[in-house]
Amino acid sequence: MSNYPLGLNEADTITSKTGKKLDQITLDEVKRGNVTAEDIKISSEMLKRQGKVAAEADNPQMEANFERASELVNVPDDVILNMYNKLRPNRSTKRELVMMAKELLEKYQAPHCAKLVLEAAEIYEKRGILL
Repeated sequence: MSNYPLGLNEADTITSKTGKKLDQITLDEVKRGNVTAEDIKISSEMLKRQGKVAAEADNPQMEANFERASELVNVPDDVILNMYNKLRPNRSTKRELVMMAKELLEKYQAPHCAKLVLEAAEIYEKRGILL
């Protein structure tokens, strides 16, 4: 098994979305203005490493969640919020969900997220919870 928890055992290898190392993100650095909101966002790499930990712990569902999360790191927040709203029952047509999946795949290179949205569209259609 990996050196879990990573923050205790591999702190020197943990980086944020912008590449800042964990030990560079301190309250003093925040006060100095050297840490931005982007600096405290998790990186795709770290989410994938967490997924490996989940796989090693025989938790494939958690591994899949981390894989999808790693794809969403580079998706703008407003797109993610829109996606969550569209995925609520009775909020979208099947076409809207299919188009969202296409955007995730083509624009953001998020194949696992796109697959999840397409699966949701099929299930929503069967359950009658599409517009």
